[in-house]
Amino acid sequence: QVQLVESGGGLVQAGGSLRLSCAASGLTFSRYAMGWFRQTPGKEREFVAAVSWRGDNTYYADSVKGRFTISRDNAKNTVYLQMNSLKPEDTAVYYCAADMYGSSTRLRDYDFWGRGTQVTVSS
Repeated sequence: QVQLVESGGGLVQAGGSLRLSCAASGLTFSRYAMGWFRQTPGKEREFVAAVSWRGDNTYYADSVKGRFTISRDNAKNTVYLQMNSLKPEDTAVYYCAADMYGSSTRLRDYDFWGRGTQVTVSS
């Protein structure tokens, strides 16, 4: 079975940092593009960042460019999201996802999803 497990969420003050991790199992990790999405109550789940199969290409939502960095370690079957200069509007449940057909910013293109990890940024 395919499983994606996020970790690293928590409560931080504005301006602080968090590093999210997503550990994947049950799939050939290096064949999947990986993405991070986030969702708050009453809003659609939105794209945050994605990284290609080899980690050589990355993509970011405009709202996080310059603050967040996505990376992957294929030897560890893990994708990361380093979040710096956090803002209260970054508060959300963050989800890790895997796309077998290539990097995408669209939710519908992702095949597997984690259960999410809560990130809360206080003022």
